[in-house]
Amino acid sequence: MRIARVIGTATGPIKDPPLSGHTLLVIEPVDAHGKANGPHEVATDAAIGAGVGDWVLVATGSAARQPGPVRGIATDASIVMILEEIRLGAETTYHSLK
Repeated sequence: MRIARVIGTATGPIKDPPLSGHTLLVIEPVDAHGKANGPHEVATDAAIGAGVGDWVLVATGSAARQPGPVRGIATDASIVMILEEIRLGAETTYHSLK
């Protein structure tokens, strides 16, 4: 799994039917300090309810298709948690303002 920040949404009128009802979010992979460390991607958010600005935990590859709501759909990245805080030892590197 990896850390990412939600930076946008992806929508379209025609999609693979199993994707209907699932939110597609544009994410930017980041390190624990918030520094971007990879290309933007689109991740499926089937049940978490993340939004722009949230830091999230993303499952990728075959693990992205394991959570119940996304089982069997075409996705390589699924949001599995909205992060509240990241601590590295005694240092808090991220804390949600929500």
